[in-house]
Formats: sequence, structure tokens, C-alpha cells
Amino acid sequence: RMDQALLLVRNELPAPGLNVAARSGSCHQCLYQFLAFVPPSNESLRKPGTASVMVDTQHPLTLLLNSSVGDRHLCKIQYHFGEFGNYSLVVKTISTSNQTVSCDLIINEGPINSYLPILFAFLVYVGILALLIAGRLLMKIDPVRNWVYKKLNPRATDRMINSELGSPNTTDSINCDPAPQAWSSGSRQRLRSLDTFRGLSLVIMVFVNYGGGKYWFFKHESWNGKLHFPSALFSRFVFIMGTSIALALGSVLRWGSSKWKVLRKIIWRSFVLILLGIIVVNPNYCLGPLSWDNLRIPGVLQRLGFTYLVVAALELLFTRADSGTWEGRFPALQDILPYWPQWIFILVLETIWLCLTFLLPVPDCPRGYLGPGGIGDFGKYPNCTGGAAGYIDRLLLGEKHMYQHPSSGVIYQSTMPYDPEGILGTINSIVMAFLGLQAGKITLFYKDQPKQIMSRFIIWGIVMGVISAILTKCSKEEGFIPINKNLWSISYVTTMSCFAFILLLLIYYLVDVKKWWSGAPFLYPGMNSILVYIGHQVFANYFPFKWKMQDSQSHAEHLTQNLTATTLWVIISYILYRKRIFWKI
Repeated sequence: RMDQALLLVRNELPAPGLNVAARSGSCHQCLYQFLAFVPPSNESLRKPGTASVMVDTQHPLTLLLNSSVGDRHLCKIQYHFGEFGNYSLVVKTISTSNQTVSCDLIINEGPINSYLPILFAFLVYVGILALLIAGRLLMKIDPVRNWVYKKLNPRATDRMINSELGSPNTTDSINCDPAPQAWSSGSRQRLRSLDTFRGLSLVIMVFVNYGGGKYWFFKHESWNGKLHFPSALFSRFVFIMGTSIALALGSVLRWGSSKWKVLRKIIWRSFVLILLGIIVVNPNYCLGPLSWDNLRIPGVLQRLGFTYLVVAALELLFTRADSGTWEGRFPALQDILPYWPQWIFILVLETIWLCLTFLLPVPDCPRGYLGPGGIGDFGKYPNCTGGAAGYIDRLLLGEKHMYQHPSSGVIYQSTMPYDPEGILGTINSIVMAFLGLQAGKITLFYKDQPKQIMSRFIIWGIVMGVISAILTKCSKEEGFIPINKNLWSISYVTTMSCFAFILLLLIYYLVDVKKWWSGAPFLYPGMNSILVYIGHQVFANYFPFKWKMQDSQSHAEHLTQNLTATTLWVIISYILYRKRIFWKI
């Protein structure tokens, strides 16, 4: 099967037989898992005992061979098997005097290169990009350009987008001069870098949710550590949502809307997001009436909705409708010091998270436990998945209303339900959105000063990176608070914020400062993010986004299907963009 290899163990030792166990290299402090019993060799027939097992090829494995009687250790082998490879492990005696045993691994049939489809797909998309660049060069020819502009009329689209109430504009500055000339139509241009940032994250998220070609590095990390593609996607969404809040609220209040009216809109938008989230994560299209007994409550949109409610209300409470400049003693901190109550609120929230995580007593679990349970930590705490975070969700929501198949179940074989969008982790998603809010304030305060904006993005990225290095000790497992997407640990938030500031800096520089890149094609799904996200979930199992494969054990077929589905959503969002259709809540 996919991500597996065949291992034939040949036992040429006399009685007793062998026990073969394995442990994944990605499984921290895990128990060895029994694979097979290999009978002893038949000396009269000179026939070795054999056993065939399937071994995982996603991560390096440690094989442990012990005698079935007395559990005497014979040998240990570390090896990274290749997909669809055929291997033999020959166990024999080298010296009968001192009972020295050798374990030799032989490759009977070499593995395939399962990464070639990725290279081929990359070349295809590079070819498409080359064609688009050639088309852009053709657009520099006057007759061609005039004909295309006449047909597509992009200026009307831009005028409609930039006139939307609450859309983030480069003129949405709290400290800018409110003189009429500052609000001329020529200066009111939407920050395309924000939509590009959002769209880039969304496109990758759609690809990953559709399967990512079934490659292990496009899946969520089982527990602590490595930051795969999926680990950064949701956090980027939360970050850029905070950035958009700062820009949108400033625009709405400046145009005369009352705070109570804006608050009602914030509450309504949050309610709709949460409701849509509950509907999307509980699909029941062909299974009859939905049972309330096992309705999943947490989810991506639910967390986005609640996070939006808290951060938007917090910003609304302290933001000013006027555009006056802050006259404090530290003008370099004008985007921070006037909002010190917000920072106190965030620090209180983070203190609550730390206290609940490390001080809350959890039945049958050590206090402050952050592990995956299951066979992790040498199997000492099998039912402690997520520690306090899992316990709070099970206590308040109930096990049947949580995600039933957490990523820790694959490697760590944990059996307890655990929801990665649970209650306790929402606190740190609020912190993440607040850091994105800070990026929005920087953009507002330093309007028309791209060097100031970029320098502050760099400073914030460095600060977040230093905090992450301290919290994790630059280690996957040995830090004070490991990076963990399932827990949404504070080190995860600071690390993702570091990357988000740097990525936003790069996109802002390319798209809005130098204008070397229009943001396409990611700009289009970024401007219809809710529609694309909900649409890709609802229609995930329908043609042309999915079809019956001839070989379901082929990475190439899965990659083709997932890339096709993702590309279709980009095309759909482009068509909607051209037709000026934007679904907003």
C-alpha cells in the first residue's frame, strides 16, 4: 500500500523464535509496537523461519528483535524504508561459541521515487506561469492591450472593490491628516498584499484539505515539532484576520458609523461564522437526519468567529473615530502605547492559558501534561491526550461533541477524542489575531511610509522569533513549551507570528511597494475567502473536484486530483472577481 514497504524476516536461528517490534522515528518516547513473531528455523529441513510484515515508509523506523523466550535482546536496526520497496532481514548466528547474532538488511526490490509527481507538477505550473508572463508581455503592445481592456473593463471592478464600506485601504490611517485632499479617490487603493496573503494561505489550505497528494509532509504533525505546511495555514488566516480588523474598523468609524452599530455587525458576523462552521463540520448529505448526540461543536470557522468577536470588540472599544496624531513622549511607539489596556487584556488572557495549562488538576494525569497520550511517554498516560486542553473540552463539551480522529492517533495511537479547535486553544488564537491586529495598526499609523512599515514588520518578526527560541530552547521536544499546533501553544503562536510578519513583509514589498507582482492568482481567492473555504468543504466529494481513481495507491493520481480541485477553485474565484461577485458576511 501507499507509504508502505514489504519486509520479509528470515530467522536462521534455532529455537526459540523471534519477536519483531518497531518504533517510528517521529514518535517521541514511544513504546515499541509488536510487528510479528518469527518461528525458529527447521534444522532438519534446513529451512529458516519466515514472517512478512508491512512497514511504514513515511518516517525512519527502529526495528527491535528479541528472543521470544526470556526477551533476550538480539539486535536493533534503524532504517528509512522506501515506498513499495521489498526488503529481507536475515537473522543468523555468526559465532556459536559466544552466540553472536547478525541482522543483515537486504534490498530485494528497490523502492519507487514517490516524489517525481511533485517535480512534474512543479514543471507544469512553471510552464503555465511562463505562458502568463508571455501574455503579459503581449499586453504591452498597444492594440492588444486596448482590445483586452475594452473587453474586461478592469477599472470598473477596481472602483467597485475600493468603494466597499469597511474594505481596508492604504488611507485608513488613525494619525493621518483628515483634510479633504487626503481622501481623494486617487489615493484610495485597497492593500492587495493582504488579499494576496490571505489567498496564498487559503489555496494551500484547500490543497491540503483535499489530501495534499497523500504525502506525509502535507499532513498535520502528529504532535510536537516540525512545522509542516498545514501547521502554518490556519494561523496565517487568524493573523491576517486581525490585520483586516484594524483596517476595516478605522474605515467604518471614520465614515461616521456609530460604535453600537458596528458592534451589532460584529456580533452578527461572528454568529454567522460560528453557525456556518457547525454546518460545515457536520456534513450529513446522504446519511439521513443529523444526530444531536454526536454533533461536533468546535471547528475552524467556529474558532475564527469567536476570535473575530473578541478581537474586533476589543479594538472597537479603544479605537478612535478621529484621525488625530498621538502626542506622547515616545512617538516611535505610537502604535502600541495608546492601546495599553488592550495589551493588559491580552496578557491576562495568556496568564489564564498558562495557569489552566500547567496548574489545573487533570484526573489520572500529571499536572501540566502537554503530551499526546497513547503510546507516548512510554505509555504511562494513555488517556491524557492534550492534558488540560483535552480535559476541559471533554468536561464542557462532552466526548461525542469533539473531533474523534486527532492527528495524534496515527503515530501515538491515542484513542481519546481531542479537538485541535478546542476551548483552551482559542485563547491563543485570540493572541495570534491580536498580533495580526498590530500589523494592521502599523500599516495605518505609517501610511505612505513603506520603510517604516517594513522595518517594524522585521522588528516584530525578530521579537517573536526570539520569544519562540526561549520557550522551545530551539528544540522539538525539550523546551519549556514545545511548538504544538494541536494545543495552539504560545510557542506555536509566537513562531507562526514570526513567519507571518516576515511573509507579509515580503508580499507587501512585492505587491504594494514595488508593484512587481499583482498578487495573482492568490489575490482572487483571497477576496472571496469565505466562499472558497465553505465551497471546497461542501463540494469536496463531488465531480469535478473528486472522481474515482484507477489506482488509489498512487501518489501521482492523488496529486493530480488534489491539484486539479485546488486550481478549479482559483479559476472560480477569478471568474467571480471578473463578474464583481464577492461574498461577504
